[in-house]
Formats: sequence, C-alpha cells, structure tokens
Amino acid sequence: MKEQTTKSSIYCYGEVLWDIFPDGARAGGAPFNVAYNLMRMGIDAHMISRIGNDKLGRDLMKQLSDWNIATENTQIDNHYPTGTVLAHIDEHNEAHYDITEPVAWDFIELRDDQINKVSNAAAFVFGSLITRGEKSRNTLFQLLEIAKFKVFDVNIRPPFFSVPVVKELLYKADLVKMNKAELRLILDFLGRDYINEDDSIRYIQDEFNINEVLISKGSKGAIYYNGDDHYQALAVPVKIADTVGSGDAFLAGFLSKRITHSSPEEIMTQAVALGGFITSKEGACPSYTLTDFNAFRQDHKLIYSSI
Repeated sequence: MKEQTTKSSIYCYGEVLWDIFPDGARAGGAPFNVAYNLMRMGIDAHMISRIGNDKLGRDLMKQLSDWNIATENTQIDNHYPTGTVLAHIDEHNEAHYDITEPVAWDFIELRDDQINKVSNAAAFVFGSLITRGEKSRNTLFQLLEIAKFKVFDVNIRPPFFSVPVVKELLYKADLVKMNKAELRLILDFLGRDYINEDDSIRYIQDEFNINEVLISKGSKGAIYYNGDDHYQALAVPVKIADTVGSGDAFLAGFLSKRITHSSPEEIMTQAVALGGFITSKEGACPSYTLTDFNAFRQDHKLIYSSI
C-alpha cells in the first residue's frame, strides 16, 4: 500500500478561473471548488494556481480574500490572462463549458516554498485539465513525486486530455475519483469492455495499483472501493438548482472525513450529503457555513445511508 500521512492540510493544484454564466461570473475551477468546500468543512485547504495581472485576476484575488482562502500560493502572470470559462445550463440543469486557452493557469511554476507544503500535506488533489499546458503539467509531475497521498479527480474535459497522460496520472494516484462516464472512458482507453461496475473497478485497481477508487453516480449515489472492501451510499434527494460543482463538493465531503480516519460509512455519508447540498444551491461555491450544512444533514438523516 502506498505511503500516507496524517497531517491536516490539503493542497489542491490546478485551475482557478471565472465561470461566465448568462447571469454573471462566478469563481470556479474543479480543484478550486474542492478547496472552497473543504475550507467550509473546517479543513485547512490551500490552492496552488496562477492568475493574470489583470482586472479579472484582481477581482479573483479579492474574492479569495473575502472567502478567507489563503492567496500566497496563487501566482501572478504578466503575460497570460486570468482563466475564463463560458458556461451555460441546459434544460436538464446540466452544465456545459467552453474553456479558453492559453491562460495563466496553463503556466504554473514550481516554487521552493510549495515543496515542503505539499510533501507534508494530508492530501494533494489534482485533475486532468491542468495537464493541457506543458508548464503546468511538468510542475504537477514534480509535485506528484513528493506528495504523500495523491488524489486524482479525473474530470476529463474534451479535447483537453491525452490518453498517455491520463494513464500516467492513474499510475501516480493513491485515490482516484471519477463518474460512471469517465470509468467507461478509461476502460475504452485500455481496450477493456465494460462488463459490470465491480469488474471494472477491480480492473482499474489492479491495472494501476490503486488502493482506493471512488465513483460518483449522481442520483444513483456513489460507491467507494478501499482495497478488497467496498461501500455504497444512496444519493440525497434534493430539488436541483444546478449541478455545477456537485462532484467537486462530493469529493470535498469525502476528503474532509477521509483525512480524519472516520469510518467508511461516515466518509461516504459526508460525501453524498455535501454533494446533495451543493446541488440544491446555485453555483459551485455558494455562500454557506458549516452550521448550515450540518442543519441540512440533520434534516436528511433518515434519507441517506449505506447500502
């Protein structure tokens, strides 16, 4: 089994940007959404990214500060603009994105002060989108060499992925989180037919020597494989505001309990609860407190459970 650590900080690496919706702009980016929700859960969460030296970048830094998210790991780029994504919600409340390039977060540099922080963190979270730029990709792989517990949130965004790079990231990961569509896509990459969920996940575990695999399934809940054991959780029925960031919140809920060595049942309960809570709100990073979330959990205590 790969080495882990018990320290309490979590570092998220990758894109921080503005999601431009028809009704306005919202701070986003999958790893940032994870960091935001971890922070709301009381976890010492940090974001390593890069923004432009422009108005959008200054606005983003102010937003981070207003949310009490540390900005010392947010680099400033004098050549490339702050990242933006043109987003829209379809009639099924699903989000679709047009991701601009090249932007500042394609050029994240490795800095000496990051090395000690990442090497001592309880978890290091990353996705596949950040690997579209050579500079940020190279920095990621250097950080993966020193991170103790590597969490790969697959988050494939065509056309911004490479099959060889995704495979390499899977080999590096200690825990991989994906949805059912991404599970099938990875099997396609490997020339493997989808037989059933258990067979597919066991194959991923064996092929890439990954002890922990986490699959989000939307309204059908989620499943977590840890070695030879697995745990399922029901989704929390909610009125959907939109699905933006729900998977990121799900992962944040999971990690908030995973790093405190909670039981698998409590870890999964927290994960589906936070995913459902964010789905009931507009945007990936709605304003809320831990008290608000705990009240939501209390109201739904008879609905979600392990199965």
